[in-house]
Amino acid sequence: MVDGAVGTVGSEPESSDSLRTFGAVVQALREHAGLSRGEFADLVRFSKHTVASVELGRRMPDPAFVDRAEEALGNTGALRKAAGHLARQPGLAAWFRQWARLEAAAIALYTYECRLIPGLLQTEAYARQLFDDQLPPLQDEQIEVQWAARADRKRLLVEQPNTQFSFVLEEQLFLRRTGGAEVTRELMGHILEMAELRNIEIQIMPLVRESHAGLAGPIQLLETPDAKWYAYNEGQRGGLLFSDPKEVSVLQKRYARMRAQALTSEDSVSLLQRMRGAL
Repeated sequence: MVDGAVGTVGSEPESSDSLRTFGAVVQALREHAGLSRGEFADLVRFSKHTVASVELGRRMPDPAFVDRAEEALGNTGALRKAAGHLARQPGLAAWFRQWARLEAAAIALYTYECRLIPGLLQTEAYARQLFDDQLPPLQDEQIEVQWAARADRKRLLVEQPNTQFSFVLEEQLFLRRTGGAEVTRELMGHILEMAELRNIEIQIMPLVRESHAGLAGPIQLLETPDAKWYAYNEGQRGGLLFSDPKEVSVLQKRYARMRAQALTSEDSVSLLQRMRGAL
């Protein structure tokens, strides 16, 4: 760790055999204890859908999930030991996996984007256009794996209704019409639907803005259940995860300024509706 930043490079997905094995062990121990998924979900304080995703090997278990599962299933130590050998599921870039693990349990997640619509808000058609545009080109099988991973991440928006999500998006992202007019119209409709959820705030940074606190690039921030904050910045071929409070504080201040500079949630929704109608 240098100045609170951890950087990794590489995009090849790892095997998910360890995730499936871990999930099978959790399910076997749960059933041996006579617990339904719903009952077990209440004990570990995660949603039933999250429990199912872990048991099916589709999701990396959060450390809190592992600890609570141990307590609920007899404190044998088996799950803690097994968790140390887990590899992230296919479809997520190597540098993104650590952030994705924190993201899955975050109680607040803030995102500013100036390059593309964030993965959590993407539609399938929009995401597939991004996959088609990747270089070196992806094979069909690789695209399917990447979309499956992204679709699984997107569930966070509806599976974690108590998590606060804030998105500041540049107006230009919609004007670019990635994938064409129909893809953009569908994307706008989807984001407008997400904006109706109580825990999701969408703000648009207008195309014309004399003062802008985010010109240095995208920002992602999150708060964990134990009130720790992390930040993540991603580039072309790698990402940086920041844990140093001083570094995170700088990005928090920039994000707070951008929220004040962007359109209000109501005005952002109105702008998106007008733009969608004009397509």
